[in-house]
Amino acid sequence: MKNNLRLFIAAAVLLSAVSCCGTDKPHTEHVILIGLDGMSGTYFDRSELPTISALMDEGCWTLEKRSVFKTSSAINWASMFMGAGTELTGYTNWGSEVPELPSRVVNEHGIFPTINSELKAQRPESVIGAVYEWNTIHCLIDSVAVDYYEHADETVPTDITDKAISYIKEKKPTLFTIIYDHPDCEGHGDGWDTESYHRELRFLDGEVARILQAVKDAGIWENTTIIVTSDHGGIEKGHGGITPPEYETPFVIAGKGIRRGGEFTESMMQYDVAATIAALFRLQQPQVWVGRPMVQCFDF
Repeated sequence: MKNNLRLFIAAAVLLSAVSCCGTDKPHTEHVILIGLDGMSGTYFDRSELPTISALMDEGCWTLEKRSVFKTSSAINWASMFMGAGTELTGYTNWGSEVPELPSRVVNEHGIFPTINSELKAQRPESVIGAVYEWNTIHCLIDSVAVDYYEHADETVPTDITDKAISYIKEKKPTLFTIIYDHPDCEGHGDGWDTESYHRELRFLDGEVARILQAVKDAGIWENTTIIVTSDHGGIEKGHGGITPPEYETPFVIAGKGIRRGGEFTESMMQYDVAATIAALFRLQQPQVWVGRPMVQCFDF
């Protein structure tokens, strides 16, 4: 009896270890995360965005995902990748390249654990990439953990999309992050909720369509989850405050593993993005993360 009990305990421990290491089959094979810097949920209905609207129809969405404070870029991109707020990550300024406060925990690369580093550690075979227009992004994604990262030329509006399309078709990445530095630029230039702001969003909607077509051309559409989201919104010509147009941001998710559920009303925070991706890949979250997966969107 004692020997059987020992064998049962050993098997249970082994099974737990296997599960924790992410060897269970993931719920999706690919996640494409598209970030539009400065896109506010408040003004969404005033833009005409057929591509993003079609994703909303096919999946789940909210226009009220809350940014962490301050409602600025590096703080919120860090929270999105790192699964926790600024109190734990330590990134406190608009342009933080390193944490101003000591990160509560760092990984073997010396950075707060990111969705990229967790995916690579638990599923080493994963192909992970990132392309972005704002160069500070590379400081926040754990560039050591990714296989490819590149700073696109923002003076060429289609450069980032062209680079993304090439990478998707060539590598069929497991997790690929594409971060546009717009419509934030138009918000600071002419103001949020202006014609310039909405015109840029319409252009970006077309770029999202090009990315989705690349996923189809790569032959991975049926096994891919698409996320479109933002770091913060804005009001007049700025952001960083505590008004809804600044802290309410869209989150749209569709594709593999996602039900056709439409708008969801459960609360969502910026750091829940990392947790949601981790759940799709069946990763074990670091203890320091506070993010919660948006399970109401899942179809499994």
